[in-house]
Amino acid sequence: MIDWVTDHVGRYAIWLLLGAVVISAGNAISRYAFSASSNAMLEVQWYLYSAVFILGAGYTLLKNQHVRIDLVSNRISAKARNWVDVIGLAVFLIPVAVMIAWMSWPGVVDSYQMGEMSSNAGGLIRWPVRLLIPVGFWLLALQGFSELIKRLAFLTGHGPDSLEKEQEQHGIDLPHEGEAK
Repeated sequence: MIDWVTDHVGRYAIWLLLGAVVISAGNAISRYAFSASSNAMLEVQWYLYSAVFILGAGYTLLKNQHVRIDLVSNRISAKARNWVDVIGLAVFLIPVAVMIAWMSWPGVVDSYQMGEMSSNAGGLIRWPVRLLIPVGFWLLALQGFSELIKRLAFLTGHGPDSLEKEQEQHGIDLPHEGEAK
């Protein structure tokens, strides 16, 4: 269920990038062709880009496209790779994502309650972009939990190696358990 939610959020968030590009192009054309520009449109562009980045973090983790030290990861066994992920997910990713989501929420509430506006002339309200932080990090934490379940399932013999599937898609030849490279 978590993977389904993450996949859908990621697929829809990708379309926000098109919106940011169209707004950016429109703003550039308006600025150079008509000497007219809008701070609000610049901020919408930034908000959309921020949404793509933060809402796409869980999707990136789901698709195993996050930053990884491949030089090391490709040289260790599937079991070791999964143990590295279990430790990384349980000790670092999930606690930090939850902490950031939790700690950013009061800023969203304060921004909403005081009607915080951008300091730029013609700028936008700030709480929607501030809301992206806790939402994005909760989604990342949830996806981290899903990945943790998958890694533990593999390590206990109750599921496939989801990392191997990704490695094979990218044409990386890895040693299998007990096999030397």
